Amino acid sequence: MMKKNCWEFKRCGREGGRPEDEFRICPAVYNVALDGAHDGMCGGRACWTVKGTFCNGVVHGTFEQKFKDCSTCDFYEYVKEQEGDELLPTFILLEKLEGLEQ
Repeated sequence: MMKKNCWEFKRCGREGGRPEDEFRICPAVYNVALDGAHDGMCGGRACWTVKGTFCNGVVHGTFEQKFKDCSTCDFYEYVKEQEGDELLPTFILLEKLEGLEQ
């Protein structure tokens, strides 16, 4: 089964495509702390934990500010369905991010 990263699923272009010129490269693309999470590249399969992502025309802030929207996102549901019991708990993903910031 092909596992897509958020930018492939959403086709936002912020992985270095055309919209990137206007909005910059998405932080999920270069967030190495989450590399490999759910078999994704950088934060591409855990974007709901990455602050500053751009989705549905809006730049999202911190996890606390964005998770309500992310928890109903079609990509989040896609990852949950693919990962099943192997889905990493969000607190584990957040701990990985905190480790990078220290």
